[in-house]
Amino acid sequence: MKLYHFPLSGHAHRAALFLSLAGVEHELIEVDLAAGAHKQPEFLALNAFGEVPVLDDDGTVIADSLAILVYVARKIGPSHWLPTEPADEARVQRWLSVAAGKIAYGACAARLITVFGAPFRAEEVIERAHATLTVMEKTLEGQRWIAGTAQPTIADVALYSYVERAPEGNVDLSGYPSVRAWLRQIESLPGFVPFQRTRAGLEA
Repeated sequence: MKLYHFPLSGHAHRAALFLSLAGVEHELIEVDLAAGAHKQPEFLALNAFGEVPVLDDDGTVIADSLAILVYVARKIGPSHWLPTEPADEARVQRWLSVAAGKIAYGACAARLITVFGAPFRAEEVIERAHATLTVMEKTLEGQRWIAGTAQPTIADVALYSYVERAPEGNVDLSGYPSVRAWLRQIESLPGFVPFQRTRAGLEA
């Protein structure tokens, strides 16, 4: 498998993280976003939206980080990463939706302001990030993994990157002890790979 990525993209990191956690052999191919490589015809042939990450599995091309998580989980066969019991699978899907929506327009957006100069309203996206973290904190007070399963799932992977680097977007994690404990649990998993840090926001 080849994963087209960019080191400072949380979307790309979640895909690379899961490939490593799942023990899937892969090659990382960095896409030079600053040079506009993601808008060139050869990359647009892989993803017409011009976004990373993109997975190329011997000609089967999967764009979108969450789609990649689902694809790889199914590809490796039955496992705890994507349970097939309906209620468990639905809970995983619920948190994948949170990653695509509330995280993307909260913690992710806040970080995009400080790291990439995105034109979002900081107060608005930081408030949204804390609203999501509050729900995550309450959820994790009574369980080890976000979907309530006995072992980690792709939902945990999907949420990790932008939550862990939320301080770069001026989102303070100090008031969320259960969330911080959950982050450390993910980091202790075999095959964990860290998300590249930047000196921005509270991390400056």
